[in-house]
Amino acid sequence: MKFILAKKIEMSQVFRPDGTVVPVTLLQAGPCIVTQVKDDATDGYTAVQVGFLETKHMTKPQEGHLKDLPKLRMLREFRVDDVASMKRGDTIAASAFAVGDILDVTGTSKGKGFQGVVKRHHFHGHPKTHGHKDQERMPGSSGAGGLQHVLKGTRKPGHMGGDTVTVKNLEVIEVRDGVLAVKGAVPGARNTVLELRTV
Repeated sequence: MKFILAKKIEMSQVFRPDGTVVPVTLLQAGPCIVTQVKDDATDGYTAVQVGFLETKHMTKPQEGHLKDLPKLRMLREFRVDDVASMKRGDTIAASAFAVGDILDVTGTSKGKGFQGVVKRHHFHGHPKTHGHKDQERMPGSSGAGGLQHVLKGTRKPGHMGGDTVTVKNLEVIEVRDGVLAVKGAVPGARNTVLELRTV
């Protein structure tokens, strides 16, 4: 399994040789530095921790953890089966990926704040006439008839967005100068840090 951290740049489009247009998201992938390798003997599972994006400010525990490495802002862990080929200080670059690779992309979706049921759950709202003044976007009755209370999980207004989202099976269309062009959309706004892993 190949993996890397990337920063979302923007959306764009790529023209294929046959003239068709492919919508893509441009991702600044890596370079990432391996900061820790975990194995069954010491940690009880196998994983690789990588760091991304250099920074000036770190806490003392972070400085101790990265004492012989550059100061890195983002640390993420990827569960992998084979860690024998990885060692602390290795660099993972975008060149590890090839055109045609299929990726799962994980990131934090855009936060949209407190939203009503029309935007959050796609309720169609009430009629605009016949006794429905100021009711167009309200949720309406939501209590169960026999139980006489609102059940847990009922769709209501509330906080929308800011969730961890994974978009699966995205194809790598282009790899150029550390930038991956991935077919389709990925979670988050520009400059969101994303986790990329091959299927």
